[in-house]
Amino acid sequence: MAWGAARLLSANPLGLPIGLELYTVESELKRDLPGTLKAIAQIGYKTVEWPQFATNVGAVELKRNLDEVGLLCPSVHYTMFDLQSGFETAVKAAKALGAEYLICSAPMPRDARRKLAEKDGSQRFYDAVNNMALDDWKWNAEELNRYGELAHTAGLQLGYHNHNVEFQRFGGGVPYDLLLHSTEPKLVVFEMDCGWVTVAGENPAHYIAKYPSRVRMLHVKDFLPGFKPSTVQTEGSPTPTELGRGSIAYREIFEAAKQAGVRYYFVEQEPPFREMPVLEAIKTDYEYLHNLR
Repeated sequence: MAWGAARLLSANPLGLPIGLELYTVESELKRDLPGTLKAIAQIGYKTVEWPQFATNVGAVELKRNLDEVGLLCPSVHYTMFDLQSGFETAVKAAKALGAEYLICSAPMPRDARRKLAEKDGSQRFYDAVNNMALDDWKWNAEELNRYGELAHTAGLQLGYHNHNVEFQRFGGGVPYDLLLHSTEPKLVVFEMDCGWVTVAGENPAHYIAKYPSRVRMLHVKDFLPGFKPSTVQTEGSPTPTELGRGSIAYREIFEAAKQAGVRYYFVEQEPPFREMPVLEAIKTDYEYLHNLR
């Protein structure tokens, strides 16, 4: 790496490349995959995270397009339902992309197939996870350990990505702590979504400091101030915004992440994009992080 490039990299939080969760640009990727990936790279992003629904192409073709613009994909996202439906398919896709991490992006109740069949669209997911019982969370922990072992055998590291529902109260405890305590550290790491932790009324920096050996990745997003903390997942609430224009104190979070040894972080701005087009928004997000001191 040239001295100038190294200097630019050291300006980033943790001295690590800034990544982008491709869900953020899903509509653009499905309209123009090569052009969108080129724009992402030109902004300065070096890594991306792929949820399998975000593109119209599979892992092999996506890898070819990523290589053409010099982007790396160290992590892929699949829900618990997806892992149950096709774990080997997820492993194969992660391997094709050269990924290190296979992330469970969302939990599901034990009887997910029945509950997902009851309603159409995204409301199915919200209803399913909002109404999970404590036994459902215990079952998710067991499944994470099981898939963690299988992922380890395949040469991958399993991780878990949170929303805000993990911070519901059950007899004084919260599912997020249950997952941390009930999963094997070598088999399951955590990708902390700092935005959803904050929405739940918790402090991401405090959680990272409390469990420094478990949090290896971050999702970095922001919401406009004034929202009421909630552990109920709903579409479009609270109001998303570009990094630095919202209410989340990322300087404190990255200080905790530095001490914990976090390896990757990905910008994930939730739609809709009210203030500017999506590619301009991710440029604003990038510049905020690149200049964060």
